[in-house]
Amino acid sequence: MRLSQTLDGTCGKARATTIRLAHGVVETPIFMPVGTQATVKAVDPDDLEALGARIILGNTYHLYLRPGTEVIERAGGLHRFMTWSRPILTDSGGFQVFSLRELGRIDDAGVVFQSHLDGSRHLLSPEVSMRVQASLGSDIAMAFDQCPPGDAPREAHLLAMQRTTRWAVRCIAAPRPDHQARFGIVQGGTHLDLRRQHLAEIATLPFEGLALGGLSVGESTAQMYEVLDAVADELPRDRPRYLMGVGRPEDLLAGIAAGIDMFDCVMPTRNARNGHLFTRQGHIVIGNATHRLATDAPIEDGCACATCRRYSRAYLRHLFKAGEILYHRLATIHNLHHYLDLVRQARAAILEGRFEAFRAAWLRALRPVDTEPPHGK
Repeated sequence: MRLSQTLDGTCGKARATTIRLAHGVVETPIFMPVGTQATVKAVDPDDLEALGARIILGNTYHLYLRPGTEVIERAGGLHRFMTWSRPILTDSGGFQVFSLRELGRIDDAGVVFQSHLDGSRHLLSPEVSMRVQASLGSDIAMAFDQCPPGDAPREAHLLAMQRTTRWAVRCIAAPRPDHQARFGIVQGGTHLDLRRQHLAEIATLPFEGLALGGLSVGESTAQMYEVLDAVADELPRDRPRYLMGVGRPEDLLAGIAAGIDMFDCVMPTRNARNGHLFTRQGHIVIGNATHRLATDAPIEDGCACATCRRYSRAYLRHLFKAGEILYHRLATIHNLHHYLDLVRQARAAILEGRFEAFRAAWLRALRPVDTEPPHGK
C-alpha cells in the first residue's frame, strides 16, 4: 500500500481526513515538523513521539550532499538511519536549488548548482531527485518542480509551470519503492488563472496527492490567502492536499479553512532557537527583560507541554542569554507543541462542526506584538 485516504468530516471547506501510509496513520489537518538533515533540530524521536508528531519532513538536497545516499542506503533507509518509525515526507530539493545564488544552468534537463558545502557542482533533475528519494525510502516523495520568486513576472511563472509539468511526467516515469507515494506540485504564483491552469494539468497525472507550492516566497499575506481561498478547495477531493512551507499559526488556520490537509514550516523550530516562543496570545521574545524575574510563570499558562509543566520564563531567559544548549530543546518542544496542539484542536472542531467559531476565537486571542515574525519558510 502506498497511500489511502478517508474523509472523516467537513465543516465548510475545512476537512478532517485519515491518511494511511506504509509507516503509519496520519490524521489531518496535520503539521509536519521539518527534519531537514535527518533530524528535527534540538529534539530526538522520543521527544517528537511524546509531542504527538505523526509525520516529519526530510530534504533531498541536503541529504544528497551530506551524508549522501550511499550512507543512508547502507543504514537501511532514512527511517532506520534516524530511528524514526513513523511516516516521512521528503521534498524534492527544488526549492533549495532555486533559492541558491550561484546556479550554473536551468533548463529542461534540470538544474546545475554549486554545493553550499564545498563548492562542487551537481545536476539535480527529476530523475536524480526521484532516485535520491527512492534511496531515502520516504513514505511520500515530492515531484521535482521549478519554484520562481513570488515577485517574478507573470511570464516567469508561466514558464515555470510548463517546465514543472514536463518534469512531473518524468517524475511519474521514474522507478520508486513499492511503498512510496508521490505528490505533484501546483505552481502559478499569485495569478489565479495560472494556478487553475496548472492544477488542471497536474491533477490529470497519477499522483497520490497534490501540493500548492510557490507560496510564502515573497508575496503578501493577503495575496497568499487569496490564492488559498480560490484554489485550495479545487484540488482533488479524493487526494491529500498539502500547502508547502507555510507558516504562522494563523496561516495554518487560513489553510485549513480553505481545505488544506497538510502543512510544514521551519518557523516553530527556527523561531524557538531565536528566542520567539508562540502562545495563544501571540509570540513572546524570551530575551526581553520583562521575563527576568518571571520565576513562577511558564511560557504560557495552561500549556500542557513538558517545558511549561516544569520550567519558568525566568529560567528559559537565563538559558537563552547564557547560550546554553538546553534552551534550544526546551523552546523547540514548546513551539512544536503549540503547532501540533493547534491542528489537533482544529481537527476536533471540524468533526464537531464548529471550526469557524474555533478559528475566530483563536484569532481574537492574538495580541499585537512589537516584532512580527515572517510568515514564510
